[in-house]
Amino acid sequence: MGTENKQKIVVAPSLLAADFSNLEKALGYCNNSSATWLHLDIMDQQFVPNLSFGPGIVKNIRKHSKLFFDVHLMVSNPFEMIDSFIDAGADGISFHIEASESRFTFPPKLIINKIKRANLLCGIAIKPKTPFTIIKKYMDLIDYVVVMSVEPGFAGQKFIPKSIDKIKEIRSFIDEKNLTDKVSIQCDGGVKLHNAKDVVDAGANILVAGSEVFQSENPTEIINKMSQV
Repeated sequence: MGTENKQKIVVAPSLLAADFSNLEKALGYCNNSSATWLHLDIMDQQFVPNLSFGPGIVKNIRKHSKLFFDVHLMVSNPFEMIDSFIDAGADGISFHIEASESRFTFPPKLIINKIKRANLLCGIAIKPKTPFTIIKKYMDLIDYVVVMSVEPGFAGQKFIPKSIDKIKEIRSFIDEKNLTDKVSIQCDGGVKLHNAKDVVDAGANILVAGSEVFQSENPTEIINKMSQV
């Protein structure tokens, strides 16, 4: 039986799965749907084996959408990229604990402080094989946890079932520490209409959906249905 989740469900379409030859059309699907967030995956071909887009694209599309811009930094040194995405119009920025705890970058608290000082929401992302315990000490400092339910790097991957157990673990911790009204759980990767309810029942309240949305015949309808699970 899943954990009861009283938080409002947010669907965050992932632009990475959209047709980049017609971003205006992709944004239109999102703007005219029940979505309130837009998920923007930033990849540097170092932390993950893919290269996506940078602050220039974010700044350009910012002019065409009032959605909450959720920037997900899948990069080897997130601290050095924060300012450019703040300037581009980000509303929230998440970074990977695996990158920030390496000896080549800045410690997590410095990254969190930099994001929060700019009055943005701050998230910490964890890969499928990264245990939740690693980020427990930062939970009272952040606004959301990003549970990667696929290996980060490419759109269209299959959902990793063990992610459900990790979401339940994080939800239990959040509720026990009275952080329910402060910290959200975002599930990113392989989220479809057929498994969205399981993800929500486990305790997530922000659903990142890419291929399911943008490879469908009616992206707006898919977003609206997902927000009602």
